[in-house]
Amino acid sequence: MDKHGKIYEAYEDYGKLVHYEGGPLDEKTRWLIKVALSTACQYEYALRTHIIKAIKSGCTREEIEHAIMLVAPTAGFPKTMEGFLILRQEMGETLSS
Repeated sequence: MDKHGKIYEAYEDYGKLVHYEGGPLDEKTRWLIKVALSTACQYEYALRTHIIKAIKSGCTREEIEHAIMLVAPTAGFPKTMEGFLILRQEMGETLSS
């Protein structure tokens, strides 16, 4: 970032513009889409962040679960199960063996 600060800032600004001013989707829907995308791409850090932001925007656990379930037919069951595991961790649920 020190070397390419302007590029990083432009990238962040672009992301904010797309999220907040890019179209007609409401806040909850935008975060649910991001939950599904980060699940499908298996971006663990992004998924954790998107789950937290989805909850803060008013999404219910059931809505987040649905977004994750929608990944299975297109991106595969293993990615969906990993998404559920991360959701459970973010919800503070312990995993028993």
